[in-house]
Amino acid sequence: MSKITNLHDVYVEQLKDLYSAETQLIKALPKMVKAAHSPELAQGFEEHLEQTKVHAERLEEIFEGLDEKPTGKKCKAMEGLIKEGAETIHEDASPAAKDALLIAAAQRVEHYEIAGYGSVKTYARLLGEEDAAKLLEETLQEEKDTDEKLTSAAEQINAEANEGEEEEEAKPHAASRR
Repeated sequence: MSKITNLHDVYVEQLKDLYSAETQLIKALPKMVKAAHSPELAQGFEEHLEQTKVHAERLEEIFEGLDEKPTGKKCKAMEGLIKEGAETIHEDASPAAKDALLIAAAQRVEHYEIAGYGSVKTYARLLGEEDAAKLLEETLQEEKDTDEKLTSAAEQINAEANEGEEEEEAKPHAASRR
């Protein structure tokens, strides 16, 4: 790992982090698709998978323009977020509660990506990398749009999970049936 001495170095380092995050996400999203109970949520994860592939391609294009390689850094934050999401997949939960958990995990990922893309877009502008800044802005907007879609899905799914809780409370417990 070379010493980071200026904004260009920071920019390249952060781009590598985002590239690692996107490639990890490409591997993780199919598992989220399978785990989702709501067909709309599964479809949303599938759409985001395709979008994530485009995000990785945009980053590759930016690296090509910088004459840099996108590899060489592992995004430990995304690794942790994905690991947490994987734990969610294996939770013993009602379908609606599981979907609510999946949305929460997905939104954590989106918020991480929004922060990262916002930073690198600013670096690109300061460095005069206008073409890269436009690509990064496009990805940033798509990440924000995905977060809004997840929020909308959560409104319905969280209500369903809440109703499920009420249904559970309404059932007589085994001990009280004796």
